[in-house]
Amino acid sequence: MTALFTSWGMDYGWAWFLATLIGILVIALPLMLAVAMIIYADRKIWAAMALRRGPNVVGPFGLLQSFADGLKVFLQETIVPAAANRGLFLLAPIITFTVALIVWAVVPFDIGVVLADINVGLLYVLAASSLGVYGIILAGWSSNSKYPFFSAIRAAAQMVSYEVAIGFILISIVMWAGSFNLTSIVEAQRGVLNTPINGFFLNPLLFPMAVMFFISSLAETQRAPFDLTEAESELVAGYQTEYSSMSFALYWLGEYANVILMCTLNATLFWGGYLPPLDWAPLYYVPGIVWLFAKILFFFFCFSWVKATVPRYRYDQLMRLGWKVFLPVSLFWVFLVSGVLMLNRVGI
Repeated sequence: MTALFTSWGMDYGWAWFLATLIGILVIALPLMLAVAMIIYADRKIWAAMALRRGPNVVGPFGLLQSFADGLKVFLQETIVPAAANRGLFLLAPIITFTVALIVWAVVPFDIGVVLADINVGLLYVLAASSLGVYGIILAGWSSNSKYPFFSAIRAAAQMVSYEVAIGFILISIVMWAGSFNLTSIVEAQRGVLNTPINGFFLNPLLFPMAVMFFISSLAETQRAPFDLTEAESELVAGYQTEYSSMSFALYWLGEYANVILMCTLNATLFWGGYLPPLDWAPLYYVPGIVWLFAKILFFFFCFSWVKATVPRYRYDQLMRLGWKVFLPVSLFWVFLVSGVLMLNRVGI
C-alpha cells in the first residue's frame, strides 16, 4: 500500500504513515466489532449449556444486546473514589485495553497479510502481553480499597506463574520451527511428520505443549476455572470493584480482546493458523483468514465450554498447578525437544 501511495506522488514518509494507519484501522475496527459479538456468543453458549435462552430481545435473535449494554455503560456517570489516585485510577483500564490491541500487529491473517512481519514476532507477543498485568495492579493499588488490592496481588502472582510456563512452552515451538517469526512458525506446520495434516498438534512431542498452552491461556486471561482475580464470593468483583461506566467497560472489552488473542495464538502456534486442516490443494482456494477465523471460533467455544462446566480452583490449587506441574513439565519438554532435534541433526 505504501508503494501505491508513492506512485500517486506522495512523499514516502507520509505514504508509509498513511498505509500503516489504514492497516491499524483495518485490524482494530473489525476487532472491536468481533469483541462485541463474541460477548453475545459467550452468553448464548452459557445459556445453552444451562438450558436457558440467553439474550434474545434486543435486535434479531438478541444480536444487538452487546451494543445496548455498551450504550448503557456509556451513559452512566464515571465515579472516582475520593481516596483513589485519580490519574492512575483512570489510566489503568486504558493500559489494559491498549495492550490487548497492540499484540495484533504481528498476527498473520494469511501469507503476507500481517501489519508488522518482524523476525522476533513471538518475543513481541510475550513482551506486549506481559504488560497487561500493570493495568490490573494499578487498578488495585490506585483504588485505595482492600478488595481490589487483594485481587491485584492475586493477579500479579497468577500471571507471572503462568507466563513462565508459557515461555518454556514457546521455546519448544521456536526450536522446532527454527524461527521467532509467526508466519514462519505457521509455514513450518505444513504437512507435519510427512502427513497431509497441517498443525503441530499432530506431533506427539508438541501435542502435550498444545494442551498446556490452552490451559495456561485460561489462567493468563483470568477465565474460569482460574478467575480468582474476580471471585465474587471473596473479592466482590476483584480489581474492578470501584470502577463504573466506560472505565469498567474498557476492562470488559480488554478481557475479551485478550481472550480472542489467546484463541488466535492457540490456532497460530499449534493448529496451523491460516493453513487449512489438510495439505490438500483444493482447500487452499479458501482464503487463509477464513480458516484462521474458524479455528478462533472453535477455541472460543472451548473457552466458553470450560467456563460453563468447570468449577473455580482454589488459590493454592492454582499456584500448585502453575509452579509444581506446568513449570517442571515445560522445562523438561524443552530438554526433550532439543535432544530429539539434535539427534535428528546428527542422523542418529
